[in-house]
Amino acid sequence: MSVEGALLLTVLLPLLGAILIALSDSRPNIRETITLATAVVLFLIVLQLLGHDTGSIELVIATPLPQLSLSLYTEPLGLLFATVASGLWIITSIYSIGYMRGNNEQNQTRFYVFFAISISATMGVALSANLFTLFVFYEILTLSTYPLVTHKGTEEAKQGGRVYLGLLLSTSIGFLLVAMVWTWHVAGHLDFTVGGILQDKIDPGFLPLLLALYLFGIGKAALMPFHRWLPAAMVAPTPVSALLHAVAVVKAGVFAVLKVTVYIFGLDFLHNTGANKWLMWMAAITVILASVVALTKDNLKARLAYSTVSQLGYIVLGAMLVNSMAIVGGGMHIATHALGKITLFFCAGAIYVATHKTNISEMDGLGRSMPVTYTAMLIGSLSIIGLPLTGGLWSKWYLALGAVAAEQWAMLAVFMVSSLLNVAYLLIIPIRGFFFSQPRSGETSVIKEAPFASVLALSLTALGCIAMFFFAQPLYEMMVDIFER
Repeated sequence: MSVEGALLLTVLLPLLGAILIALSDSRPNIRETITLATAVVLFLIVLQLLGHDTGSIELVIATPLPQLSLSLYTEPLGLLFATVASGLWIITSIYSIGYMRGNNEQNQTRFYVFFAISISATMGVALSANLFTLFVFYEILTLSTYPLVTHKGTEEAKQGGRVYLGLLLSTSIGFLLVAMVWTWHVAGHLDFTVGGILQDKIDPGFLPLLLALYLFGIGKAALMPFHRWLPAAMVAPTPVSALLHAVAVVKAGVFAVLKVTVYIFGLDFLHNTGANKWLMWMAAITVILASVVALTKDNLKARLAYSTVSQLGYIVLGAMLVNSMAIVGGGMHIATHALGKITLFFCAGAIYVATHKTNISEMDGLGRSMPVTYTAMLIGSLSIIGLPLTGGLWSKWYLALGAVAAEQWAMLAVFMVSSLLNVAYLLIIPIRGFFFSQPRSGETSVIKEAPFASVLALSLTALGCIAMFFFAQPLYEMMVDIFER
C-alpha cells in the first residue's frame, strides 16, 4: 500500500467500521468483532506510516480555496498522536465489551458507532497538514463525541452535554477561528511549517493576543477558565471518559497547542518576543489550581477529571517554555499521561461495574476483593505522579529540563509542587483500598473483579505504563526528530 493510500485509510477505515457496526446492530458478537478488527487494522496502518515516514509525504484531499486545502501529511508529532490514539482504541474496545455488557448499558450499537467516528476525526486531527484541516476534524470530533457524553439520556447527562458542546464550540468559533483568519490574512497560508510562518509577518506587539486566541480557542486543552466542559462530561460511561481523557479529545487539544506553537509561531519567534510569558503563568495556575481542586473531590471520576485538567496544563506549560526540551517533554507526556490516565479510568469503571460505588470514601478495603484492579490503579497513579518504574517519569523529566533550560525556576517549582499534590490525591486511593478496613456489611463479601475483558484491558495499560519506563527511547527519538528536520 502506498503511503498516500495509508494516509487516506486512517480517516476512512473507522468510518467504514462505523457503517458495518450499525448494520450489525442485532448481532452484538459480530458488532464487537468488527469494532476490534477495525481498531487493529487501523493501528497496523499507522505503524506502516511510522515505518515509511520521511517527513514530507502529503495527500491533498480537496482545495476549497487557493492556499487553503484539506490535506494530510506525516510528521513526528502527528504520528505520535496517531499511534497513541489508534493503539488505545484497541484496548478501549476490549474494555468496553466488558463494561457495556457488565453494566447492561442501553444503546450499545450507537456507542460503538460514534466511538468509531470519533477515532476517524482524531486521525484527521493527528495527521492534518495545515490549520484548516485540523480545524475541520477538530469540530467533527466535538460533534461526534456529544452523543457519547449524553449516552445515558438522563437529565444530568443532557446538561453535561450542553456544557460540553457549548464551551467547545464557543471557544473554537469565537477564538480559534478568529486566530486562523488573522493568521491567514498576515501569512497568506495556514500550512504547518518548521520554524513557523509568522516571523516578520505580524507586529510583535499583537503576538500575545494572537497566541491567547489560539490557546483559549483550543478549548479541548482545558486551560482555565475554559475547563468546565471536562468535569461536566464525567456523566458519560467510563469508556467515554477514557476516550475524552486518554484516547482522543483532550489529547487533540494539547496536540493542537504543540502544533501551533512549533509550526505556526515557531519557538525562536516566541522566545525573542516574549509573547509566551503571561500564558506560561496561566498554564502554571491551571496546573496548581486543578490539583488543589482534585484534592477536594470525593467522587473518583471527578477527582480524575481535575487531575486531567492539571496534567494538560503540564503540556501547555511545556509549549509556553518554548524550547526543544520542553516540547519533547510535552510530546512524551501525551503518551505517558494517556496510558496512566486510561488505566485509572478503567479502574474506576471496573469498581463501578463490580460495586456500583463512585465515591472514594465508600471504597475502603476494596483492594482485597479486587486486587488486580487496585494494583493497576497503583501503577497508573505512580505514572501520573512521575515515579520510577513508570513512563511518567520521563515526560516530567524533560519538562523539568525544559524549565531549567529556560531558566524559569518558578515553573520548575510548579512541576515539583504539582507532583507532590499528585501524590496526595492519587496514592490515597489504592492505600485506602489495600490497607483500610471494609465497612461491616454482607455486601462486601460478594464483591469480585469486574468482567474479564475489563480487567484484561486495565492490566494491559498498567503493564504499558511500566514498559514505557524501560522502552522510552523510541518515543524520545520521535520527538527529537521534530527539531532535526
